[in-house]
Amino acid sequence: MLFGNRFFALFGPDIEKTEMAEDIIQIQDQYYIRASASLVEARPHVLKQDNCFAIFDRLGNMRPLGIRDHGLFRDDTRFLSRLVLDLQGKQFLLLSSEVREDKDILAVDLTNPEFTTSKGQFIGQDTLHVLRTTFLWNNVAYERIRIHNYGSEPFRVPLTLRFEADFADMFEIRGIRRSQRGQVLPPQVSSEGVTLRYRGLDGVERQTRILFSPAPEVVSEKLAQWWVPLAPQEERDLEVRVVCSYGGEEIPLLSYQEALQAEREHRAALRALAHRIDTGNAQFNEWLNASRDDLVMMLARTPYGLYPHAGVPWFATVFGRDALITALATLWWFPDLARGVLLYLAAHQAQEVDPSRDAEPGKILHEQRYSEMAKTREIPFGNYFGSIDATPLFVVLAGRYVRRSGDLELLRQLWPNIEAALSWMDTYGDPDGDGFLEYAGKARRGLRNQGWKDSEDAIFHADGSLAEPPIALCEVQGYAYEAKRLAAEMAELLGRQAQAAQLRQQAEKLQQRFWEQFWCEELGGYVLALDGRKQPCRVRSSNMGHCLFSGIAHPQHAERIARQLVEPAFFSGWGIRTLAEGEGRYNPMSYHNGSIWPHDNALIAAGLSRYGYKAEAAQVLTALFDASQFLELRRLPELFCGFRRRQREGPTLYPVACLPQSWAAASVFLLLQACLGLEIDGLAQRVHLTQPTLPLWLPHVTLENIQVGRGSLDIGLYLQAGGVGINVLRSTGEVELTVR
Repeated sequence: MLFGNRFFALFGPDIEKTEMAEDIIQIQDQYYIRASASLVEARPHVLKQDNCFAIFDRLGNMRPLGIRDHGLFRDDTRFLSRLVLDLQGKQFLLLSSEVREDKDILAVDLTNPEFTTSKGQFIGQDTLHVLRTTFLWNNVAYERIRIHNYGSEPFRVPLTLRFEADFADMFEIRGIRRSQRGQVLPPQVSSEGVTLRYRGLDGVERQTRILFSPAPEVVSEKLAQWWVPLAPQEERDLEVRVVCSYGGEEIPLLSYQEALQAEREHRAALRALAHRIDTGNAQFNEWLNASRDDLVMMLARTPYGLYPHAGVPWFATVFGRDALITALATLWWFPDLARGVLLYLAAHQAQEVDPSRDAEPGKILHEQRYSEMAKTREIPFGNYFGSIDATPLFVVLAGRYVRRSGDLELLRQLWPNIEAALSWMDTYGDPDGDGFLEYAGKARRGLRNQGWKDSEDAIFHADGSLAEPPIALCEVQGYAYEAKRLAAEMAELLGRQAQAAQLRQQAEKLQQRFWEQFWCEELGGYVLALDGRKQPCRVRSSNMGHCLFSGIAHPQHAERIARQLVEPAFFSGWGIRTLAEGEGRYNPMSYHNGSIWPHDNALIAAGLSRYGYKAEAAQVLTALFDASQFLELRRLPELFCGFRRRQREGPTLYPVACLPQSWAAASVFLLLQACLGLEIDGLAQRVHLTQPTLPLWLPHVTLENIQVGRGSLDIGLYLQAGGVGINVLRSTGEVELTVR
């Protein structure tokens, strides 16, 4: 297959210099892929556990041919850039390849091509079966290679494992060129394994230890080779452990079986924290379970509790906004997650003014990186605060968590952080005192746009010209409004009546000014933003749907917005686009200007439900359910393209979307909550169902073991003539169920 200069532009002029490019041939200025090259890299496999993740091709290898992000990563550093298993240079043939149902083990079945070993022994095709199983546990990748001889004569099979560690920073992989790098240290080679070492410009030594059992016949800094003796019908196991560590760090090593048992017990414990959901649609159950397993995969253990990393590969770290929205979306189903997010972000709340990190007292973290480039300040994202919405969303999550859980002890613990966030909103977040939150980034290499649509061209005027800061986004005013309302509730719970009254007055004043300044009769909706000159960006965007989620929208405005969001200009058939067709920068293949984001749709559906538009919320749920049926593992990506739905075709994928991603995985839970009109009040020991709605393809839903204060509840909902019937299947404690 000929790629020509386009291939060269994508992968850079240095590609012929690396051993990772053995499947690429250069003839003059043209680049070709060998006819024998595998094209299985198109759909990589992903494993993740805590701060470690790995990306493989379908053969279970790591080979950045055409996909530069293959490898084993820890803390935004690639500790292993190449891991290839072959037969003396001959590539195995793929039989099957999958990440197993719980998303924790990669299993790859391979067989051999016809070949003659260097010792002259001929082995016919399909004689050998190789099963590679790999998983991650506590910063170690464990792989077992099981090889079985189905032939009628004995063989000595030459297995070769080739490896490299480039210790590349994630931002290097994303395209940032560095003027200098650290020092590659001499590798340490023994019969049992190899240690590859690198000392970064931050002074930290990073090590990749590759350990083998049994010991190979040949070991070097780049490969290990075994001659595996196999009698007819005999099988043998090889085990490989890849340890990602820092100099002087002690990482406990387990056997393959011991580590697998520990990993499975850990995942089972995490799954048990959430309520069980069962429905009358097997495909919807698959989507629910796939989303649950993706969320479990994305969770990291911290000293403050569980925290969902944002997405693999680019955002497999702490993000404030992403975690807050993920926790909001799953709050009714998995409240422990919200607790961990709140405690973590409170512990990392900004304490001082630091323009290089867009930090100001009370502001909530946007992004946290641990890599070499973050520590040397080549990028500002070590602890970076360039987000306008994380701070009000922190208060929103705190308020909704307290209402959901009744956890007044945590409220008392977090109240100083909540007050600091509210103070930031009134001061640094509103520098001109007009009552609206607005941003103008100060960090030299920080983000220009600091809402959830943070690409360079996401905020613009009707003619397509970019808005100049400071910028006040419409949805952020809604988050601020909801934050003030919920802060008032929390203040009352703490006996702060005067403060509660003041916060409610501020919320009401903000809502009135918002209606006056952001409503556009011509658009029939709220403008995208106000720019630095207070000029409205008269653009029809999905952002106005978030104004329903927060409750800031006027009921009459909400009616027009709800109607518009499900019309063809917005609604593609697969969901609501970020931008309506016909707008100045509309492009269904863009990142933020016409694509479809599951979390965006889920927040809008929750807003539609809040204002009583249940049929429209069910329409959004149906669209994303339909999309999930076309996607591998029923896994919704970060986003997909916004092209109109075509018969017998699935949604068009966005090529570099994160997969899995936490808030995409969380979306199904918020969508289901929106249709059921479900609210849980742990303080009052009450469960509310408001106009519960089920689409025709979802005949019944069972929610088991919903924890409500000191009690619990099992609820069954089912379609019946004229609406939805409800049964209480089990109840403990004094839990009240109300239906409106």
